[in-house]
Amino acid sequence: MSDQSAPEDNSGAALVERVVDSRVLHRGRYLTFRIDTVERADGSRATREIAGHPGAVAILAIDDEDRVLLVRQWRLAAGQALLEIPAGTLDVAEDGAVEDPGLAARRELEEETGMRAASWRLLARFYTAPGFTSELMHLYLATDLRLADGHRLGPDEDEHLLLERLPWRDAVAAADRGEVADAKSLVALLWLARDRGV
Repeated sequence: MSDQSAPEDNSGAALVERVVDSRVLHRGRYLTFRIDTVERADGSRATREIAGHPGAVAILAIDDEDRVLLVRQWRLAAGQALLEIPAGTLDVAEDGAVEDPGLAARRELEEETGMRAASWRLLARFYTAPGFTSELMHLYLATDLRLADGHRLGPDEDEHLLLERLPWRDAVAAADRGEVADAKSLVALLWLARDRGV
């Protein structure tokens, strides 16, 4: 006897939660913390704690010697200095307009490494932690690097960074050993390993 039941709907339409109320708890420099009340398709309600975020960029920068540019910086939330690829939050203008990710990636690379890239490629867009934040990360590959000449953009006032250059195999191995614990950097290094056939 064959199964005559209709195929399951995998579109996600039955999972949609509609925001029926939103209460802002705090507006910070980049984050807005709020509690949303949502209504599900079946009419039931629940609350969600959300950190609204304008989005960010991350850069897998590879120099002419096939080294990955990484920055080590103190991350208070993690309680340690983490080794990461260069990255930063999209700026938000007074009128609420959010910075173009392609321009932000160029700015962040220069601020954090002192380098500019002649070649850029968007590798991926992904949510960093969709269970509680709207942060969408734009991951770029930057190559054909050169030192920033003329007026060089430096790190933000509250950023203290150490620039490290690792041969790409060493960078991938560091990720494999658990020495890279930052999600965006792991995504980038796993992409690099796959791209290089490792």
